[in-house]
Parts: sequence; C-alpha cells; structure tokens
Amino acid sequence: MVDAVTRAEVLAFRARAQQLDSASTALADAAVLDFGVQDTGPDGGRWALAVRGVDVPAEGGDELATVWTLRGAPHLYRRGDLPAVAAAVEPFSEVDAARRIFDAAKPLRAAGISPLTALDVVAAAMRELVTGPMGKGEVSGRLAEVMDEPYLRACRSCQATHLYEQPFRLAALRAGLELAAGTSPPVLQPLPGFTRAASVPERFDVVRACLRLLGPATPKQVAELLDSPVKEVKARWPADAVEVAVGGESRWVLAADEKRLAAGPVRTVRLLGPFDLFLQARDRSVLVGDQARAKALWPVLGRPGAVLVDGEIAGLWRPRASGAKLRLLVTPWRPVPPALRASITDQAERLAAFRQARLVSVDFDD
Repeated sequence: MVDAVTRAEVLAFRARAQQLDSASTALADAAVLDFGVQDTGPDGGRWALAVRGVDVPAEGGDELATVWTLRGAPHLYRRGDLPAVAAAVEPFSEVDAARRIFDAAKPLRAAGISPLTALDVVAAAMRELVTGPMGKGEVSGRLAEVMDEPYLRACRSCQATHLYEQPFRLAALRAGLELAAGTSPPVLQPLPGFTRAASVPERFDVVRACLRLLGPATPKQVAELLDSPVKEVKARWPADAVEVAVGGESRWVLAADEKRLAAGPVRTVRLLGPFDLFLQARDRSVLVGDQARAKALWPVLGRPGAVLVDGEIAGLWRPRASGAKLRLLVTPWRPVPPALRASITDQAERLAAFRQARLVSVDFDD
C-alpha cells in the first residue's frame, strides 16, 4: 500500500534535507553542494550556504568554484568535486543535449552536426582560446571569428553575431573552464589540471539528488528542473525509489529517506535568496498554494527573496542597499507576532553582515 504524505511533511522533509534547520554545517557536508548551488545575484550561492550554517570561504578562495551547469546557470561546487560534477551534469543523450541547447539544435542538425558533437567542438575551441582570464564578451567575439555558421546567430540586442548562448555555457566546463569568483560580466579562466571523471559517483547523480533534496517528486518535475526530456529521466530513475502519494498524486522518494518524511515539523526562520534550491522545486503549487502569491514570488523579472518559517513560505523580502547601508522590506503573508518579527530581524542582521553592510531597518509591509 502506498503511503500518503501531507504537504507539510513534504516541506519539512525538504527543509531538513537541505539543512535549512542547521545552525552549523561543514563545507564538506553541505548537501546542496552535491547538486550545485545556483549563484545568481548578490544573495546567490554564498548566501544560500550561509543560511545553512556554512562558514562560507572568502570569495576567490580555493575551496569553491563557480561553473555553468544545470540550465546553463552559474552554480557553486566544492572545487575538488568538479571532475565528478562535470560527468554528472553531462547531457544523458543526443536527445537530451538537443533539449538543453534550445534553439541552437535546429540549425546544427540541419547542417548534419549532432548536439553532443557540437558541444565537443565548441569546448575544443574554448579550450584552445582561453588560456588565462578572459571576459565572456571577448571569448564570445573571438569564437565567432573561428566557428562555422551553424554555431552562430545574429543577436539583435547585441547587434552582433555570436555563438548560441546555451552551447556556449554548457561547453565551458567541458572545456575545463570556470567563472572567476565575483565577476560580472563573467570572466572565464582555465581549471588547472582539470580532467572529467570517467563515471558519476552516486552522491553526484543529479536524478538521485533531486529526489534526495526536493523529493517526493515525479519524473516530470525532475526533468523540468534538469531541462531534460521526461523519457531520459525515467530511463535513469533510481531502482531504490519508492512510491508515495502527495495530494493523491504518485511521487517518489529514495527508500533510505522514506522514514524521514514522518520526522515532524521543522523549526527554522530563514531569508532565502531568490534562486535558493528550496524555491527551485517544480511543484510550485505545493510551495505556494495561492496563485497571486506564487506570481509575486516568481515574477518574470526581479524575483524577491522568500521568508521561510517552519518549512513554509511566509512572505517575501527585498533588499534596499545604499552604500554600506542595508534596509529590508518584508511583505508577510501571515500575522507576524513579536517573537517572529525578532527572528526575521536577526536573519536580516545576518544578511547585512554577509553583505558587509550595516542594517538600518527592517520594514514590515503588513
């Protein structure tokens, strides 16, 4: 008989699995780094680690590296894990590669070039070109001079011809390139002595990681997060995944984690960055049931952060920075008693310290 799991149990499971209830987490034990921590915006990857209790290494240190991986987005990983990560985030097949490179697939195939071959060709060109730190714009411009027409597109916004964006991004790690920490626009540079691992250790398997950190989930939800076809994800579905029911829908979780779904409520208050992994799950109706609130949390442009209270999204937050001063505007979705107000303010102080700023005020728009 399939076990029924409540929405509250799902959210508490994810908060614990992602260590959002932890006061202190060693960098080596940070579970989200096995999957990758999206590093978008000022409150990106390093803030995501900080709210999980990680003593975040200084930007530019050797412990962490930023590379383009899942969905072509920049992600943080432990530097020593990059060979395994590179193998783990590879497209599963030609069909998968075509999905991941989006609009580039059609002209490449029309020219008789398979998507995986295209990624290898772009990677080889990038590897030869980038021998030291080089800005993305320069890399793109110089690649456009040497790559054949099927790899190139006319960009109206740039008023220039350059590589399609997703092959450019997805080939970078394939070429042994990382993004220099803290650079915007990004600066690419070689990874010394980098060699992709021959196989994927179970710890870094991206399908297993989705179930471990964002389960219970369906193959469709995992596929959407990875930008992969559902068929490809189903073909790699873990044999030890067990079925549970969430709101009458069949979902799966790793067998070793099933009992943790009944661990009870989680007690934590955190200010999640706009692209925190907790907010990346593709079952947004479970995270936020109200459509108007969901639209406010995930707008097309200018995402706010989320206030996490005991496993639930309890409101939004937006920073207002001026020099070394930081103000925070909080839009709560529930009454904010004094104790909760104090906890949110404590987290705002933590954010200010992370930004090396002074917290001026926390304003509650209630």
